Amino acid sequence: MSEHRSAVTEAYRRIEDSGRSEVFIHLRPQADVEADFRVAEGPLAGLLLAVKDNVDVAGIPTTAACPGFSYLPDADAPAVAALKAAGAVVIGKTNLDQFATGLVGTRSPYGAVRDSRRPEYISGGSSSGSAVAVALGFADIAIGTDTAGSGRVPAGLQGLVGIKPTIAVVSTDGVVPACASYDCVTIFATDLATAQAAMAAMNAAASQRAWPADTPLAAPPAPRVAVPAELPELDADWRAAFDAAVHRAQEAGFETTPVAMEAFFTAADLLYNGALVAERWDAAGGFVSGASTDAGLDPTVAAIIVAAGGHSAADLLRDRRRVDELRCEALAQLTGCDALLVPTAPTHPRIAEVMADPIAVNTRMGRYTNFCNLFDMCAIAIPAGTVADGAQFGVTLLAPAFHDAVVADLAGRFLGEPPAATWPELGRAAVTELAVFGAHLRGQPLEHQLTSRGARWGGAIKTAPHYRLYALDTVPPKPGLVRTTEGGATIVGERWVLSRAALGDFLDELPAPMMLGKVELDDGTWITGFGCDHAAVAQGRDITRYGGWLAAQAG
Repeated sequence: MSEHRSAVTEAYRRIEDSGRSEVFIHLRPQADVEADFRVAEGPLAGLLLAVKDNVDVAGIPTTAACPGFSYLPDADAPAVAALKAAGAVVIGKTNLDQFATGLVGTRSPYGAVRDSRRPEYISGGSSSGSAVAVALGFADIAIGTDTAGSGRVPAGLQGLVGIKPTIAVVSTDGVVPACASYDCVTIFATDLATAQAAMAAMNAAASQRAWPADTPLAAPPAPRVAVPAELPELDADWRAAFDAAVHRAQEAGFETTPVAMEAFFTAADLLYNGALVAERWDAAGGFVSGASTDAGLDPTVAAIIVAAGGHSAADLLRDRRRVDELRCEALAQLTGCDALLVPTAPTHPRIAEVMADPIAVNTRMGRYTNFCNLFDMCAIAIPAGTVADGAQFGVTLLAPAFHDAVVADLAGRFLGEPPAATWPELGRAAVTELAVFGAHLRGQPLEHQLTSRGARWGGAIKTAPHYRLYALDTVPPKPGLVRTTEGGATIVGERWVLSRAALGDFLDELPAPMMLGKVELDDGTWITGFGCDHAAVAQGRDITRYGGWLAAQAG
């Protein structure tokens, strides 16, 4: 049996043996998946993809977990198309809280999606089936959506990575809207690298919003991260789990600082308890109000959407102004911080608890997620151990719009992973590379001129053997690199990756006699790097024999 066939066979065996018929609304025939898997090419080849059933896949009905709403799309949503073009193979469409209205995973006529480890507990929603499909090994990656936390809460409860990008950097075309102003396409995976590869593919091919020219590509070496000064909704065990996560962040080099959360929580309450919910009426109210009794409407979802139709335009404008005020107040709390670290979910309720009080429990689940999209923030949910009661515990790193690479970098550090390019850099963000050879090396006195501009360290490099290095009489001390036609040597330096705007700003502050030009590396490629005019090096001391600035200093 081929490797391709065995991977697909194993996935279908797991599905068959699991008894989890509630996870998929539509499961593709195994033979069709095997055929696609066999010919898939690209960076995601070998990965099975589950798609939340409010996102279009050509030839498979889109139901949004409402049978009476079902339609058959003739084209993939751009996000799906991007992942397929990168080699991922769709295995099926997953269950969800109907019309993506809920954070619990129980509001579906196709059945409540149960937790992957403790089936009497909720999975989290609304992207419930997508998260559980990955957690149980039915798929390698899964598309979710996120308006109030639907791409983060299930990740936290299922021990997964869930990436919630800045609004519209991944296209929401072909997605049944929940609240169109705030909806995002998200991804679930068991590890950060896989999640980032999928996000990069979607951003590169299916973006509606361009990255700014000064997009930061990494957090600084000693990041400052805000944490809630108070933790409402968490009991003693969940507080202990969060305290352990904060300690882990500190061990990873984060400086943590408590911040007041009132503005965040006030905005979170507005998402459902104010006029913003009118967007849910705009998205599905016409269908819900005219649906027949056999349409399969979930009564809780239907009640929310119908009530949403009672708000006036004036109400909506008032609450949007209030959100803007709260955004300014909340983000001011984060001044000087690179990110905010919060619990992804405050508790893990049993399904019976949700059934007994569906609105209150759902509201509680969104305490640390609802404000994110209202404030145009980006986020990554990552696993952070377990709670004393056996629940999986997760935390979320959040930052302002377009700081997606910063939270991805911080997530990698929290998880103990080696430095690497993040998904915006691998996607559509405009970046450039810079070779440095002296005072801008890591640990040297001018490194901050790069890290303060969001530059990412890209590793050690060597020049082609055509250069000489001179110690210059400057403050702070720095070397000058010059190209020569004879008597040259290989010089050790470092590669940094930064936005094009950051490079321009950096160049504007570059003092004489330093200059930027093209430097040839030992592999024959050329990169923008530091050089020095020949008049200046004539007064310097030749240190070429050391092969690099750090060795010269040590010598």
